[in-house]
Amino acid sequence: MGDVIHALPVLRLLKRYFPKGEIYWWLEAALAPLLEKDPDLAGIIPFHRRRWAAPRRWPEIGESLRLMRQERFDWAIDLQGLARSSLFAWLANAGLTIGLDNLREGSREGARALYDLTPPRAPADQHAVDRYLAVLPLLGVPVHWDFEWLPRRPEIAAQVEQKWHPAGTRWVALLPGGRWENKRWPLPYWVELVKLLLGRTPDLKCVIFGSKDEHPLGEMITAAAPEKCLNLAGHTSLAEMIECLRLCQLVITNDTGPMHAAAALGRPVVALFGPTNPLSTGPYGQPENVLQNTALPCVPCMSQRCSYREPLACLHSITPQSVLQRARQVLEAGR
Repeated sequence: MGDVIHALPVLRLLKRYFPKGEIYWWLEAALAPLLEKDPDLAGIIPFHRRRWAAPRRWPEIGESLRLMRQERFDWAIDLQGLARSSLFAWLANAGLTIGLDNLREGSREGARALYDLTPPRAPADQHAVDRYLAVLPLLGVPVHWDFEWLPRRPEIAAQVEQKWHPAGTRWVALLPGGRWENKRWPLPYWVELVKLLLGRTPDLKCVIFGSKDEHPLGEMITAAAPEKCLNLAGHTSLAEMIECLRLCQLVITNDTGPMHAAAALGRPVVALFGPTNPLSTGPYGQPENVLQNTALPCVPCMSQRCSYREPLACLHSITPQSVLQRARQVLEAGR
């Protein structure tokens, strides 16, 4: 999800500069609802990453390629910069294939070899959004911020209102999940934070978002204040979650995909970082709202497994009291 949201400004600016252009997105099928009916897209070409690992599914790969090639694209732009994405960009047989040549995109798996054109290598720690935007000057497209990153979807907003009646409520979103276990702030800390936050600011309501697998995690947090918490983990579509986040006064989050949606919506974010680098993939435009213990010698390790002598010390050292303090500062500024 984060990669898609980071790439959306490229889509917006291409469509602003070429309003008659037809832009298609080759996209993991599970994320297709994120871009369904997007006003700037002519279509989505879905692929099924997990299914395609099975040989019996390989004819689906051929069909996806056929759909791409029949469009006779002028340009194929690969922003992910992996071997798989660069190969399919090249096989699309566009007039020009554009990609990146950075440590994270283009060079890591040799994807650079399949591009016709790349921008200069990005500086170390440059944010993914800015790395992606670097392809546009190569195409003569000016970079600016006169666009809406995630346009409102009125029909989805109406569904949210009908289901959960958020009007008149000050929502604080909690995102306690994360793809890596060592990206997850400890569950007891979330419970303590909810008690502190709602005890000090009783007019708030905490709403927990996440995947279906994270619903039990949300239940344990909700138990800290059942009348003031709503566990929506696994109960919203991607589109509904985005419209819910749009309504929130504050989003307190691990380093996870919906964090990037909240930042794209302009919602104030308090982001809790451990092993990853917020300069590269933090909430865009809000570096001051990242909490991370950079005094530890291993931070950021960029590893999915903690090997430090004090396991998960990077996250354990971020206390509920410090998160509460930053959250109250952000809420007060929002008033």
